[in-house]
Amino acid sequence: MTDDSGIRAALREGRPAGAWLSVPSPQVAEQVALTGVDFVVVDTEHAPTDTETVESMIRAVDAAGGVAPLVRVAEDDLVRVKYALDAGARGIVVPNVDTAAEAESVVDMTRFPPEGSRGVAGTRASAYGRDLDDYVATANDRVAAVLQVESGRAVDNAAAISRVDGVDTLFVGPADLSASLGVFGAYESDRFVAAVEQVLAESEVPVGTLATAPDEVDYWEELGFDYQIVATDADALARGVAASLDRY
Repeated sequence: MTDDSGIRAALREGRPAGAWLSVPSPQVAEQVALTGVDFVVVDTEHAPTDTETVESMIRAVDAAGGVAPLVRVAEDDLVRVKYALDAGARGIVVPNVDTAAEAESVVDMTRFPPEGSRGVAGTRASAYGRDLDDYVATANDRVAAVLQVESGRAVDNAAAISRVDGVDTLFVGPADLSASLGVFGAYESDRFVAAVEQVLAESEVPVGTLATAPDEVDYWEELGFDYQIVATDADALARGVAASLDRY
């Protein structure tokens, strides 16, 4: 990618590769962004990352250049979404979206009026107000909305969720989905595979997922996902140390 603002088009039309950031560290964020991934996701659902650190991590990713920072919020909450976008996130990842109505609510949060309910202010995203007019005029077309499928109910509603105007991609959370189906971690089980195949077949937008180990990248590719987050920072750190320790 040559333009950070192009992540929405890349998710809809390309096969971008991402990385997951659960370590609340701008230095780690910048290091990961320098690997050449297309986008990163700063997690605030399960990671102890506060609002100020999110902004610092986004700034570090921007410093690396050519990488789009997305933020996974803890829930579909207008204030959380607003903070992330004001900090400069190019898109929002929202967990546990089960219905089309919930999807409509999420899209509404990411759009300025009259298309949505996002508040207007001179924040980092608009160069602290210096580029506010241009930012407000273009942000609705540039901010990506990624909705997570993490339950059997979401699987059954995947087609309807994907048809909501403004939804760019669906994203299967494998751990939560498998737990919801009663087969936690059994990604090769018939029940889990059937659910994934249903989402892939019925979604009208691309569908991505998360690989937490290198061999999962191959498996998700075989299942037919459109794009992947290919690594997590914490896992890569642990695997790197473990590999060197084993060699020693």
